[in-house]
Amino acid sequence: MIAALRSMGAVTLFLLKVLAACGPALRRPGLIIRQVYNSGGRSLIIIMLCGVVVGMIMGLAFSDMLARFGSESALGVAAGMALLKELGPVLTALLFAGRAGTSLASEIGLMRATDQLTAMQVMAVDPMRNVVAPRFLGGVIAMPLLVAIFNIMGLFGTQLIGVSVMGVDAGTFWSQMQNALDVGDVGEGLVKSLVFGVACTLMAVYQGYHAAPTAEGVGLATTRTVISSSVLVLLFDYMLTAAFL
Repeated sequence: MIAALRSMGAVTLFLLKVLAACGPALRRPGLIIRQVYNSGGRSLIIIMLCGVVVGMIMGLAFSDMLARFGSESALGVAAGMALLKELGPVLTALLFAGRAGTSLASEIGLMRATDQLTAMQVMAVDPMRNVVAPRFLGGVIAMPLLVAIFNIMGLFGTQLIGVSVMGVDAGTFWSQMQNALDVGDVGEGLVKSLVFGVACTLMAVYQGYHAAPTAEGVGLATTRTVISSSVLVLLFDYMLTAAFL
């Protein structure tokens, strides 16, 4: 318990330092845009592919489930609520942690192992402002965009299977979804995407920045990034879902 409290305190203090460095980092928008591309743009393929596949699975599973209650026309409502409120943010965050999170952790960890961060400090260059903060901001900005793309591709996959294969009317699919979903449902997914973006990116840069300066230390940092990010995503998802309910 003492070790867990120490780790929590260390992460909290690190977050405060990162937030303090975000102000000066915003003066270099080109660097932040580059990190948005590194974290988000390079994750588009896996996000879009998984979104379509998850949507197709939902089209099959939800159609069969709703058919037992004679409510096949509610497929759009079920898919929309599941994607916007739960599956979209959670699955995107887990994929983000596995792809972009490990990349950030290994990149910063390698800079630690090759003494690049130490050299920056010797030259009076703040690594928090020039290395950590831009990557943190890039990940936080990229997460909601990736969630939106995942939701769009998921709805496309559900509509593809539900309408083309299971015989659901396309007009009913979209009209019932639009009538049932409101701004609160979209806002819940947006809040979750922002919280998950902060959690996943923070754990990635924290583990990379504090990695042991060895090959084993960098590998351990990437492993810890995925594990801690996944646990935090699931924990925060429960807490936020309970809060919104």
